[in-house]
Amino acid sequence: MSITKKRWITDWWPNRLNLKILRQNCPTSNPYGVDYNYIEEVQTLDIDEVIKDLKDLMKKSQKWWPADFGHYGPLFIRLAWHSAGSYRIFDGRGGARDGSIRFPPRINWPDNISLDKAIKLLWPIKKKYGKKLSWADLIILSGTIAFEDMGMKILGFSLGREDIFEPDESVYWGPEEEMLSSKRGKEENVERPLAATEMGLIYVNPEGPGGNPDPLQSAKEIREIFARMGMNDEDTVALVAGGHSFGKCHGAASDKYLGKDPSSSPVEMQGLGWKFEYGTGKGPDTFTSGFELTWSPTPTKFGIYYLKLLFEYEWELMKSPAGKYQWVAKDAPEIIPDAHDPNKKHKPMMLTADLAFRYDPQYAQICKKFIENPDEFEKAVARAWFKLTHRDMGPKTCYIGKYVPQQSFIWQDIMPERNYEVVDKEDIRKLKEELINSGLSIREMVYYAYVSASSYRNSDRRGGANGGRIRLHPFNKWKINMPQILPKVIKVYEEITNKFNNEQNNKGSKKRISIADLIILGGCVGIEQAAKKAGFNIEVPFTPGRVDTTQELIEVEFYEKIEPFADGFINFFDKDFDENNIYSTPEYYLVDKAHLLTLTVPEMCVLLAGLRTIGATYNFENYGVLTDNPESLSNDFFVNILDMNYEWERIDKKGYLFKCKNKEWTATRVDLIFSHHDELKAVAEVYASDDSKEKFINDFVKVWHKLMNLDRFDLIFKKEPLKV
Repeated sequence: MSITKKRWITDWWPNRLNLKILRQNCPTSNPYGVDYNYIEEVQTLDIDEVIKDLKDLMKKSQKWWPADFGHYGPLFIRLAWHSAGSYRIFDGRGGARDGSIRFPPRINWPDNISLDKAIKLLWPIKKKYGKKLSWADLIILSGTIAFEDMGMKILGFSLGREDIFEPDESVYWGPEEEMLSSKRGKEENVERPLAATEMGLIYVNPEGPGGNPDPLQSAKEIREIFARMGMNDEDTVALVAGGHSFGKCHGAASDKYLGKDPSSSPVEMQGLGWKFEYGTGKGPDTFTSGFELTWSPTPTKFGIYYLKLLFEYEWELMKSPAGKYQWVAKDAPEIIPDAHDPNKKHKPMMLTADLAFRYDPQYAQICKKFIENPDEFEKAVARAWFKLTHRDMGPKTCYIGKYVPQQSFIWQDIMPERNYEVVDKEDIRKLKEELINSGLSIREMVYYAYVSASSYRNSDRRGGANGGRIRLHPFNKWKINMPQILPKVIKVYEEITNKFNNEQNNKGSKKRISIADLIILGGCVGIEQAAKKAGFNIEVPFTPGRVDTTQELIEVEFYEKIEPFADGFINFFDKDFDENNIYSTPEYYLVDKAHLLTLTVPEMCVLLAGLRTIGATYNFENYGVLTDNPESLSNDFFVNILDMNYEWERIDKKGYLFKCKNKEWTATRVDLIFSHHDELKAVAEVYASDDSKEKFINDFVKVWHKLMNLDRFDLIFKKEPLKV
């Protein structure tokens, strides 16, 4: 009997804009309930007891999945590494902060074979601590404590990663339908935002590019791909050499004996996958990557042996029992212990990706430095591991627990400590008057508050208005920030700031206003003035307390690489696209941006429409400003985009710009999507109704206030008590 395939909307209309990512992980999907607060719960956790339990667990080998060398530490390091290692800098997605390695597609990636067993091994600890300890925290903690238990001095760790309870469908992992297909081309041509060379891999093919065992070509791939994950050359060597100090690869026999991934396995497997029908299928008969080797003679003890062996011997190409290219040391004695038979020894072996560090001149220089300075190597590994496992947690303000290290790193978007008092209501009133009389237009004040705040992305909690980074390199050169206009605006804000702060200083007052705060206050003033022009007197909430950072605290290379090319909220798009491929279009990137800003569908709609009627658009072009009263906050955008008396025709070949036939208006496809897309039209109709004028303004103010404070972790994560 054949099974009839059920059809879904996306099957019939694959090119339809999908808004599902704006509705993911709603509070009702959390089985702990809408009032559950993990940040509060984790602070009641006895972390030392958890650490003791982890160290005990690592040394108790289980019959159902025996520990290599009698210690699960290497397996837990791999679990934590692969949980964090899918992070990529271009959109900040992937990573370890939500425990999403437990769900498809990541749990099913060939690079993650056997990590389903690692998670099952941790279940007794998760069961014991329940709601006080998330899977996301436990996974990273297990790898970190494994390093410590096997002899490395760690930097510390932070708690505070909150679990999701459904697969994260916001992450684009690539267009391939087939795993481990090397169709992405050379490493430098891998499509943004992707950061792995093949579907189903964390980084690169260990066998070499496309399975070609060429160490120098592998080095090129490694350098490019690790850079896409925020790692420089020293980070990369330290991370790989540190991780490969432990454990082994598994390839006991051909992958023809390998069963299906966890999601495809039959129900009697109880969520486990990759059943290996060779021998016992576990212990010495295990398959993970298909390679069969151990890197170090001390695979459960931290040390420098991996690097020493790498340079001590010449290497000869061979194949594993599973048929994978790997390398064996010529004329080397059998000094490598067997994982399960204490009477067996093996010759040293390496992967092509390991030999890359020997034969690439830059990598080799770093390796030799570490060999000569083992203490520096240990410190570098600790730094690289901490960066790998914490770089998506955001500023240090978000860190929780007694083992958070004192040391700070530039990738944490460090902020200077505020050593002054914030302004009060009377100060704000006077500053508003200064802003109104500053000569800046409504659209200028709103635009620059928006682009300053919307540089934030919730995927890794980086960017945002706090710090006033828009004044500094490379933000002041970003095309979206209109560097031809920005200096004029910043000069006005600097003058107002200096005047106010000098007056306060002369009065002996400790109150100060930062430029970062003034930029946001300027946006609030602009919105109040725009609402006033529409006949509504409103007060836009403003929460002071932002500080101004310095150029020295900006991770320039990172922010140069992630310069935005699209922001539909201000009709900015600096990229080619194919209108027949929805995933390349400006409207797709609008939804993507809304997700990074944690917006709902109505919030996305109302924010865009308000910015349009105010005229806060890129280059202050009138694209999408569908109103006869620009710089006025109204629901005119929705009213006019739905009015069938206005007809539109495209005026460029690629289908980006459209002209109204009977009105002097120009729109982009981002504007027209609100009358074309059924779900967006349904929301637009609500706000275009005659009884929704005030609702529109009120809802716009709410989403504006939310946006302006997305990065205010100084308000969200308090020391005592910590509350969200």
